[in-house]
Amino acid sequence: MKWISLCLILFIVAGFASTVAAQKVYVTKYKSEADVVFWVTKYQSEADLKVFIAEYPSEARKPGIWYFTKYVSEADIKIWFAKYESEANWTIYYVKYKSEAGWKKK
Repeated sequence: MKWISLCLILFIVAGFASTVAAQKVYVTKYKSEADVVFWVTKYQSEADLKVFIAEYPSEARKPGIWYFTKYVSEADIKIWFAKYESEANWTIYYVKYKSEAGWKKK
């Protein structure tokens, strides 16, 4: 039973992480419409994901490099920005350079 529970948890986490890695992003107006909820931190050390904003969709190929779309149909993922950290699934920090983007290293 423990083995099945562990496998199920790993499957859910892997699916969620792959969704967050999608790079064409649409920002929803309502939390209920979002696939993932993010909170933007002022400090890089607090972030789960460091994000670089791409100018073109073709640049958004690795985790943390996002291109914001105007239309939901163009997006890989729908996100909502939380006002409070406690509402968020993940914490992000915006970086200036593409090479800095990616998941926090442990």
